[in-house]
Amino acid sequence: MMGYTFKADDVYGLASKLGSDVREKGNELFFRYCPYCGGGNGRDRDTFSVNLDNGTFHCFRSGCGKSGHFVEMARDFGYPLDFGDTRRREYRPLPQKPFEVRESAVKYLSSRGIGPEVTKRYRVTTRKDNQSILAFPFYDENHVLQFLKYRRTDFDRTRDKNKEWCEKDTKPILFGMDQCEGFQRLVITEGQIDSLSVTQAGVQNAVSVPNGCNGFTFLENVWDWIVKFEEVVVFGDCEGGKVTLLDTLQKRLPNRVKAVRVEDYLGEKDANDILRTYGADAIRKAVENAKVPPVSHVKELADVKAVDIYKLPRIWTGIPELDKVIGGLFFGQVTLLTGKRGEGKSTFMSQLMVEALDQGYAVFAYSGELSDYHFKRWLDFQAAGPDNIATNTNVYGDETYLITNPVIEKINAWYRGRAYIYDNGAMDMEDELEGLMETVENVVRRVGVKLVCIDNLMTAMDVGISDNLYQAQSAFVHKLKRLAVKYDVAVVLVAHPRKTKDSFTNDDVSGSGDITNRVDTVLAYSRNASKNEEDLEDCDSHLAVTKNRMFGKLTKTKEPIELYYSQKSKRITSKSGFADGPKRYGWEQVPTLYTDFEEL
Repeated sequence: MMGYTFKADDVYGLASKLGSDVREKGNELFFRYCPYCGGGNGRDRDTFSVNLDNGTFHCFRSGCGKSGHFVEMARDFGYPLDFGDTRRREYRPLPQKPFEVRESAVKYLSSRGIGPEVTKRYRVTTRKDNQSILAFPFYDENHVLQFLKYRRTDFDRTRDKNKEWCEKDTKPILFGMDQCEGFQRLVITEGQIDSLSVTQAGVQNAVSVPNGCNGFTFLENVWDWIVKFEEVVVFGDCEGGKVTLLDTLQKRLPNRVKAVRVEDYLGEKDANDILRTYGADAIRKAVENAKVPPVSHVKELADVKAVDIYKLPRIWTGIPELDKVIGGLFFGQVTLLTGKRGEGKSTFMSQLMVEALDQGYAVFAYSGELSDYHFKRWLDFQAAGPDNIATNTNVYGDETYLITNPVIEKINAWYRGRAYIYDNGAMDMEDELEGLMETVENVVRRVGVKLVCIDNLMTAMDVGISDNLYQAQSAFVHKLKRLAVKYDVAVVLVAHPRKTKDSFTNDDVSGSGDITNRVDTVLAYSRNASKNEEDLEDCDSHLAVTKNRMFGKLTKTKEPIELYYSQKSKRITSKSGFADGPKRYGWEQVPTLYTDFEEL
């Protein structure tokens, strides 16, 4: 052992072997749970660390306090080091003499529902000097006594230091190994009385761990034996809706590990309680019903409901050419709208809100660049339409537009209880990001908003250009996506491109490259630079679909959707939008009934 040079990689290797989650802090590697005590009854976390410089380890729990050098730890858990020392800890042998099963043990276990035959078969007895102390002999598969554990039947906290203890320096193994036959199924309980209870119910191959859920050093000593079983059923204590032993054994055993279902505990704590209250049939049923616990965040693919994506609810954009490509704004998805500054992204976004309102959906907007009255004015003009907008001439001879108060009142009544905007004056700038996210979730949850519009990403998070900012932007978009899925809402996010160039790719969005990866749809809005003001047929702007997760359809590079802008009404329409004249929204007529596009 003198030739070993400590390496931090060995600590990580042992952690991997034990299936332990670890985190590095400074020169210390913290294990999620102490390998020796398992975190105690309270499952205390991060109490065990190994110094990555010198290899010393320590458990900070007062109930454990295990400390030493990594060489000792590697030996205890059978991890081979570079010098090839794979010796395991040497344990004190116990005298191999027969146990006299005393009547006091038979009487006590009978009171716990365990018959004399089982007690005698497992050679459970009481100490000669104190018949209130049970003695549980642990024999290995070769019928060699390796471990001896004691338990007070008259435990008194005010008098006794320990309820259970074991013979010092003896080899921890599983109780009941010598009584097992075959290798089809092994039932593991936390306590010895529980494994005896399972046996009493007629279930074969019931064993129990030596030190409850507080230590798993025994695993190395029984590894070659336990891995022979086709399946392992964990029948630990049921505490707080969880079964003890399960997490650790699942991580460490290669076997097909099952667990008794929480509902089969019938409100009881352990196997012995079930036996005494409900009888042997309940024990047998619990074992037979044991299931492989579901993996967190994983479901059977067969359980996923098949849906017709063409019939999923969505918000139509009001641009038929766009709806034909993307299918509308689907709930649970995030749409990114990008384009150069001042080219109409915000106008297009606000019109989407008017369309959503017309379809009966509540909407919410965050505008980081416009005051609330300015934002509302734009929305009012789009909702009003050209026929409800008066034209005047100012002192300079320019045309100006206004909406009369009666019309505004009708539009406000149409908004009431369904249209909301973020109050920019309610939050300090440094708290704005977190405040915005919290506000978005609250407005969605409390008032039933179905369309969330964020204009724009940069103003929502503008705290300076840095790598941290990019990470925060990516995290922000991720949160928006999770919110969209969780509450089944549609989200539209405006973001500027990184570079001012004519052509656009998804990588050109300002900020983190993850942004376009996290959203479902990307729309690129651009002004028509070649527009001839004299030619009314020339479109004002183009809209390209550069990402479409739902259908995969994109607009052709040289054939974007042509859009037309009305200075008077602030409305954006496509060529097909001129067919029936100006659209009238619900504040002045019955809302339009939208149907699915057959072309989809």
